[in-house]
Amino acid sequence: MEFDYDLFVLGAGSGGVRASRMSASYGAKVAVAESMFLGGTCVNVGCVPKKLFVYGSHFHEEFQDAKNYGWDVPSSSFDWPTLRDNKTLEINRLNGIYQNLLDNAGVTLYNEHACLLDPHTVQVGSATVTARYILIATGGWPVMPDIPGIEHAISSNEAFYLPEFPREVTVIGGGYIAVEFAGIFAGLGAKTTLLYRGEMFLRGFDDSIRAFVKDEIAKKGVDLVFETLASHIHKLDDGSMRLDLTNGATLTADTILCATGRSPKTQGIGLEAAGVALGDRGEVLVNEDYQTNVPNIFAIGDVTDRIQLTPVAIEEAMCLSSNLFTDQPKRRMDYQNIATAVFCQPNIGTVGLTEAEALADHAGDLDIYESQFKPMKHTISGREERTLLKMIVCRSTDQVLGIHMVGPDSGEIVQGLAVALVAGATKAQFDATVGIHPTAAEEFVTLRSVSRQA
Repeated sequence: MEFDYDLFVLGAGSGGVRASRMSASYGAKVAVAESMFLGGTCVNVGCVPKKLFVYGSHFHEEFQDAKNYGWDVPSSSFDWPTLRDNKTLEINRLNGIYQNLLDNAGVTLYNEHACLLDPHTVQVGSATVTARYILIATGGWPVMPDIPGIEHAISSNEAFYLPEFPREVTVIGGGYIAVEFAGIFAGLGAKTTLLYRGEMFLRGFDDSIRAFVKDEIAKKGVDLVFETLASHIHKLDDGSMRLDLTNGATLTADTILCATGRSPKTQGIGLEAAGVALGDRGEVLVNEDYQTNVPNIFAIGDVTDRIQLTPVAIEEAMCLSSNLFTDQPKRRMDYQNIATAVFCQPNIGTVGLTEAEALADHAGDLDIYESQFKPMKHTISGREERTLLKMIVCRSTDQVLGIHMVGPDSGEIVQGLAVALVAGATKAQFDATVGIHPTAAEEFVTLRSVSRQA
């Protein structure tokens, strides 16, 4: 059967664009459909603008710290439209880069909504096209909790485009998005409350990290309210809002940001018509080769609701493109030792197993190393911010199983250490490595005393 395209991709986010480009480079005829914005969540309403906001929110501390270093810093004020609009200019620039990448690769871009009609046929705008293979790379979308008055709240999508900067903000949620935005709002000058239903936020991260970050965030003025839910949101006559809480208290806020999770974006794209099976959370179910139950339809990235990280979607795209359109040996991604960062303040960097995960397989055979210290910069600045380093080692094999850090540039540091974990480095090899002095990173190669055994 003749097809219009060898590969048709639904979604031009990080994974979809990479799969399109690489498949085209292997000689495939490729089209991609995107009805919103090129680059997906990461570029437009995720990693990139969020980190720009984190940079912006940190300057007030830099101005304060500079005084003890001898700088006469004049009084300063923050202008939200400048940060917001300069961020948007950068996003627009990146959108253009993605457009050029697709054009230069010879990929056909449809700026239209795409919907499957059957396993090989796609309705895209007013056109109907066929494809040998179809890739679902539509990503995820914020989930808003079922609370009376929730229509008065915003998601992280809208937070990047607020017309005015709020005086008081309540962030609902306990994942990394909620924690990051709480730091952003507080750093930019808003009175900020973080409201979470659980007893401790950042579920899934190492418990030492969670407890340490809790204390550090509280130092920066974020009011943390745990084991509490919002039961009702009321819009008041003056335009502000009141939150009724399950603990009987109330909160007022100009802005309420709900960061209570994201769900796969699988509605309205014809998956039912094509016979594609979904999981309980609406995720596209795939095997280890990203293949759905329909043999010619594949899915990668957040829409599969596995590891929601941009570099993961990109690597999945690389594997899939090679497997479909080259005669190279089959590629499969290794999901062990994937490093990640949380751009709260201070940052988190982590790779490998948490202590709880390590205990599941290595109980009684673990050496835990932990170190806390004041960053060198703050010995003069006077700021009461501390850094935490943690290393988890299997005693019998000496292999380093996990590395976790809270502190400035944690993501930058842990990215390098992730290479060591992927290579199977031992504690002895860390000990044999000469540190760079004076840095925080050198602490990872000078950990000598076991903090505890587990």
